[in-house]
Amino acid sequence: MRTAYSVETVRNAERELMAGLPEGALMQRAAAGLATVCAGLLRRVYGARVVLLAGSGDNGGDALYAGARLARRGAGVTAVLLAPDRAHPAGLAALLGAGGRVADDPFAALAAADLVLDGITGIGGHGGLRPDAVPVARAAHGSGAVIVAVDLPSGVEAGSGEVAGEAVRADVTVTFGTYKPGLLIDPAREYAGAVRLVDIGLAPHLPSVPELEALQHADVARLLPVPTGESDKYRRGVVGIVAGSARYPGAAVLAVAGALRGGAGAVRYTGPGSEAVIARFPETLVHEGPPSKAGRVQAWAAGPGLGDGSEAESAVADVLASDVPVLVDADGLRLLDAATVRSRTAPTLLTPHAGEAAALLGVPREEVESGRLTAVRELAARYGATVLLKGSTTLVADPDPGVPVRVNPTGTPWLATAGSGDILSGLSGSLLASGLAARDAASVAAYLHGLAARLASGGAPVAAHDVAEKLPEAWANVAG
Repeated sequence: MRTAYSVETVRNAERELMAGLPEGALMQRAAAGLATVCAGLLRRVYGARVVLLAGSGDNGGDALYAGARLARRGAGVTAVLLAPDRAHPAGLAALLGAGGRVADDPFAALAAADLVLDGITGIGGHGGLRPDAVPVARAAHGSGAVIVAVDLPSGVEAGSGEVAGEAVRADVTVTFGTYKPGLLIDPAREYAGAVRLVDIGLAPHLPSVPELEALQHADVARLLPVPTGESDKYRRGVVGIVAGSARYPGAAVLAVAGALRGGAGAVRYTGPGSEAVIARFPETLVHEGPPSKAGRVQAWAAGPGLGDGSEAESAVADVLASDVPVLVDADGLRLLDAATVRSRTAPTLLTPHAGEAAALLGVPREEVESGRLTAVRELAARYGATVLLKGSTTLVADPDPGVPVRVNPTGTPWLATAGSGDILSGLSGSLLASGLAARDAASVAAYLHGLAARLASGGAPVAAHDVAEKLPEAWANVAG
């Protein structure tokens, strides 16, 4: 599992660590790891042209010390000082002592660079690059050189993943001690490139509970429901699907497709899409409704393709009145009342995309997309529910603010296709019915859904049904 910590937590941990080290030792550790990564990215260090973009903070010092190490191995290293009178004095002295130099013409140096180290700002930076740094960053982007960010790309918000102005787009980011939230959450994640974590001894000084978690195969494998010899279809859980309408019968079919591959032992469907569902999946248990009369279930998934008529409203109200976990997605989200959701005694899982989240919060969509972490936390708090916020970075937030937000690392841009969310709804609901807690069900579903999309795509467009058909392979891939 990858974990990320807030800026304040990281700084406190660094202070504790530095208190037991000789002065400058921590920066030297970071610089050594940074230089090693840079050396690996260059075809050869000797004769390579390296440019350091050094600001006035510790990231500038890291860049200068790393540049000194590369210079001692024969690289031609030039520093572009963004604040010459406030450059890290010891780092600058080390660079000059190793044969490096300060650029007379920053743009000429950048035009000839093989590798550029971005040490303009650190984890405390806010509001994008300063105006004087923008031309230099643009020149670095236009140079064709490999751009390596020190700890995180300059101009992105370390704690939230927001990008409030111009920022450096790195090919590789070398981060120290632990991941920062902005390296895992879009839009900042898109600026980070490949992320390399360098151990500087920070782990013993970090709290046991991080701010963010990103599950990996082993973590998901431990959560997957596995039937035993005593299992039957009812012991494995029954998930109820409330989806589809005369206008959108396909939503019912797709939601059921996801549910059938999600670990529950049986799927009940209720709604106007029964004929379409049975034609495609004859193993489904169908009922005309209302949901409360369809038979016992261990969880409900409601909303895809319901429309907004009185029947849809009644169906959503019916499942919310139940005493089992309920997932609400798509059209069902428009029919929610926060007080009703908060009053439920059983777990509720909401799965909006950015537009739906914006409507629930009463803010512009752009505000959600630029501040995804803030939005998902606010939704979870306002509704007292677990929230899976879909998008380029899928986030899962628990209603308890002390529980880490989960970031899903799988997926592909090709997953942005009609009906893929319906598959995810059915899959998540099935995992709820099999006994997983809402946060785990949402996290596992997002992981498998994204992995199935990768398997289905192979770099080409996919349809939602392609994703559903690859779910068993994704499951087996994770289960090992």
